[in-house]
Amino acid sequence: MTTPLTLTSGRRPDGTPSLTVGGEIDMSNAGTLSDALAGRPGPLVLDLTAVEYLDSAGLSVLFAHADRLELVVTSLLEPVVVFSGLADLVTVHGLSHDDDERRRN
Repeated sequence: MTTPLTLTSGRRPDGTPSLTVGGEIDMSNAGTLSDALAGRPGPLVLDLTAVEYLDSAGLSVLFAHADRLELVVTSLLEPVVVFSGLADLVTVHGLSHDDDERRRN
């Protein structure tokens, strides 16, 4: 059975293409996400704020496209992107240290 996943295309205010993902990303639908990312060449902002679950299959897809992604996450996904090492390869917005830096400035 496939886990529900929603994908919504858009553009950021600066014109950068974006893809908003919702639901769960797991082995049953990681191929759908992979196809969606492959169909959008160039830099892409991937908004994961509506993702409730991300497993290793989903992480593999994100690592495969890390050279061109910018992620937006919530505290739910923060440990996954940090401990997997993905945060070392892509710009990630929504990490708790981002809030600390904003407060200092």
